[in-house]
Amino acid sequence: MQYRGAVLGGVICQVFFGLILIAVYRTLYAGKPQSMPLERITSYVWLQQAFFRMLLASDPDLLDKIRTGGIAYDLCRPLNLYGFYYVRIAAQKLTGSLMRAAPMLVFALLLPKGWGLAAPATPAGLLLAAWGLGLGLLCVSALENITMGFTMRTLDSRGMQAMLNLLMMIFSGNVLPLILFPDSWQKVITLLPYAQLLDAPIRLYTGEAALSEAPGMMMIQLGWTIVLTALGVLFWQRNQRRMEIQGG
Repeated sequence: MQYRGAVLGGVICQVFFGLILIAVYRTLYAGKPQSMPLERITSYVWLQQAFFRMLLASDPDLLDKIRTGGIAYDLCRPLNLYGFYYVRIAAQKLTGSLMRAAPMLVFALLLPKGWGLAAPATPAGLLLAAWGLGLGLLCVSALENITMGFTMRTLDSRGMQAMLNLLMMIFSGNVLPLILFPDSWQKVITLLPYAQLLDAPIRLYTGEAALSEAPGMMMIQLGWTIVLTALGVLFWQRNQRRMEIQGG
């Protein structure tokens, strides 16, 4: 019942915020129409809300082990510690998002035009968006593990997690779609790792990004994933060489 209640509460919360944001954008468009069609904005909002769980999910079990010293047991296991927890955080983000996204997207598809989720611009765009979402998941999981590396040194994740969440929500397009930022800003913020999780796939879904741009976008996603993973591995290895375990 606890897990079902958490999923239901999350779905209701994200649907509520999705409707509020769309009402705000409809008001904006009524006063001053923008160059981007309203249907694309509503689709952007619903997809952001549906996969919101990917942005903020963390591994509470690992955080508890770091605080209590229980991570010492994992050090005794014959496995790669970074790889083990990388897969765990990716699985938690994916499963948590899918449980919320499925009912939310069905609900959004049933809403009238201008309120709901529009169909993808092209079938190929839908497939590329799904592929881009998978690459974005790998990228954000690598970023999350760097945060965990800092937690191993500070024993408190709140500072780094709060900073990461702030940057993630702003530069992933969750607070304001990145496509509404000035063009000069977009040239920079769309290259940051935060934009690779949701903004890049959603642009492909809505048709805001042409299919010819997809290879370049995915190369950026893959490049950030490799760089962040390499940094995370080095950080974790350095932590393990100087780790001090406290606990009973």
